[in-house]
Amino acid sequence: MVDSHGRTIRDLRISITDRCNFRCVYCMEPDVRFAPPASLLTVDEIIRVAAIAESLGVRKVRLTGGEPTLHPHLLDIITDLAAATGVEIALITNASVLSYESLRAWKKAGLARLTVSIDSLRPDRFARLTRSSSSPAKVLEGVQMALDEGLTPVKLNAVLIRGFNDDEAVTLAALAHTFGVELRFIEYMPLDSAHAWDSSKWVSAAETRAAIEAVFPLIACDDDPSSTARTFRFADLPADSPARVGFIAPVSSSFCGACSRLRITADGKVRPCLFSTTEWDLRSPLRAGATDEELVDFLIDATWTKQPGHGITSPDFVQPERPMSAIGG
Repeated sequence: MVDSHGRTIRDLRISITDRCNFRCVYCMEPDVRFAPPASLLTVDEIIRVAAIAESLGVRKVRLTGGEPTLHPHLLDIITDLAAATGVEIALITNASVLSYESLRAWKKAGLARLTVSIDSLRPDRFARLTRSSSSPAKVLEGVQMALDEGLTPVKLNAVLIRGFNDDEAVTLAALAHTFGVELRFIEYMPLDSAHAWDSSKWVSAAETRAAIEAVFPLIACDDDPSSTARTFRFADLPADSPARVGFIAPVSSSFCGACSRLRITADGKVRPCLFSTTEWDLRSPLRAGATDEELVDFLIDATWTKQPGHGITSPDFVQPERPMSAIGG
């Protein structure tokens, strides 16, 4: 699949549920209601779409949410996806319900790697940010379990909000140093359900990097041009250490020009861009008996409409109606 700007799609994000047991302040307000189960793609529909996408050049599938570990048939999705395709399968999670048993089963079924979200190491802040009963200790326990089970490379994601947790840049970066993983700082984006994003609370990747380098000198890595992150290794660790710090800077340093991603929401809408204001309804043809050839044409046409960039800093930027939890990361 190639869009009208010459970008080739190799990565597919499939949201398998909009449900989440967190209500993170930058994503979902407490009063958000979830979609009825009948409106969400079934396991078979997810697998069929992924197989068609693979035939069009997709090489990686990331299962997202909401919180994908809440899906009652996650193991079936991973098992069937691995059986039907040869794509790399990854999962992003808040790590709140991980166990050695589940991780072991997912890996045996075909899961290759895990990404874990953690935005604060202070229990009080974590509770306020996630509006949950989980804890940083629980998340880090999940990180260690993923490492023990070989779901590597494990990556951590953190969002900094000025006046909330921006003073934790160094302590969060230290997790990468300690665990030997990559921790990526994602700039605060307008994807909240309340549409209350405040640019004054945005912390630039450059500012975060400067704070970290005051404690941990960093050396730039050679990144894939289509990668969302610019990564750095720790100067005091061997060059082959997996410990990395990355910066995903959609607001200050757009990477749209080399974007290789396509998203499908849990209710079967194709979103060519995270910030698309137009969605393509894939669920309807799926359930109306469309052939594989017709679905191929559908995905090709949807991809062709991929916008050149998200335009967050543009004066005429329009925030997507749906929050990140409904779009899928």
